Amino acid sequence: MNRKRLVRLPIWLSVASTLASGYAQGPKPAMYGVTDLGTLGGTYSYSYTINNASAVAGGAATPDQVDGIATTAFVWYRGNLVSLGTLGGADCPSCISENAATNMNGVSVVISETASIDSNGEDFCGFGTNRQCLAAVWQNGSLTALPMLSGGNNSQVYFMNKAGEAIGFSETGTSDSNCAMPHQRFQFEAVKWSASGKPQALQPLQGDTVSFGLGVNDLGQAVGVSGTCSDTTFPPVFVPAGPHAVIWDRNGVPTNLPTLPGATGDNVASSINNLGDVVGTQAISDGTVHSYLWNKATGIADLMMPGMFVTVAPCCHSINEQRQIVGFGFDENGPHTFIWQNGNFTDLNTVLVADSPWYIINAASINSAGQIAATGMNIYTGEVHAVLLSPLPSNGAPPARGTTRVPPIPAAFQSKYLQKR
Repeated sequence: MNRKRLVRLPIWLSVASTLASGYAQGPKPAMYGVTDLGTLGGTYSYSYTINNASAVAGGAATPDQVDGIATTAFVWYRGNLVSLGTLGGADCPSCISENAATNMNGVSVVISETASIDSNGEDFCGFGTNRQCLAAVWQNGSLTALPMLSGGNNSQVYFMNKAGEAIGFSETGTSDSNCAMPHQRFQFEAVKWSASGKPQALQPLQGDTVSFGLGVNDLGQAVGVSGTCSDTTFPPVFVPAGPHAVIWDRNGVPTNLPTLPGATGDNVASSINNLGDVVGTQAISDGTVHSYLWNKATGIADLMMPGMFVTVAPCCHSINEQRQIVGFGFDENGPHTFIWQNGNFTDLNTVLVADSPWYIINAASINSAGQIAATGMNIYTGEVHAVLLSPLPSNGAPPARGTTRVPPIPAAFQSKYLQKR
């Protein structure tokens, strides 16, 4: 898999005829209204996950954050955009943070820089600042760092379940001179934090040396990647990659997930629902990148959006209990976003209300009501904002089918946004 900075989210032989047929002739999809979630005074924002209370987690620019990458963590709920701050506090007004997820109890897990420059010159957050990077929890208005594994100096967190268990990864303090990540000096291991904050190491597969976790369900099952420091890269900026997609049971025992026909190397498991369905992304020998759906009972299914050469089911909650999956793909014209259900792909930009000024460039997460946390570009102003897509009743405004209202994606935008999650 190409390890260039394509997206912050996981990048994962032909398209099955049933999928192609479903895409063209499937049941009439829902129409979606679009809610602009705004910013924290800056010009851009990004959404990452949504819970069943319709609370959206993400990162938004403040007036001082203007480079298209720097953000401050937020949670949006019923029209209110709340800043969660950073671990840098008043000592570091330029520090960056992102809200990975908010659970049903209003607790959020956050990736944040501290005011301290990393003592080993690492850039674990991937923001280009070389500051210490920590997993943190926000509760009752306070942001607190989560404990790391023994010897670690950096950590990240990506999702939280209903019980307050969080999934991510931490450095272990074991030095490794062969790491694929630039500036990375130490090995890392997946972690599941309990609701009280106690870290449980999720070990790599036998023969591997590193791992990272991306998704966890309400049963405590977690998914992610296992590999060695020389063949594994983790988000936020670099494409998550590694040779083995993994599911850990609630006790932390890892199982290697199967691969698609023609798979060559990188296999990333990004999300898991409460039914044990896993979605992920995998590189194929013909140069394409495919998503997949795996379940222990039914095995692995190839999910490739017709006409795309890349289809991504992103981290870290892109499948709900109705087995609706959201994500994005690329063809020669640029990014497309989709919702998949029962073998049918729907391009989300074909089912928005007719007066919407938004072109959806990333569909990141979906809740049980079918609401989608997404990121869109305003076609009139060019600004990129976190948005909420909500399915409309059957008497809603007609979608803008058959209309061409999408401008070319500016090169400057691609170079900045495609480094985001």
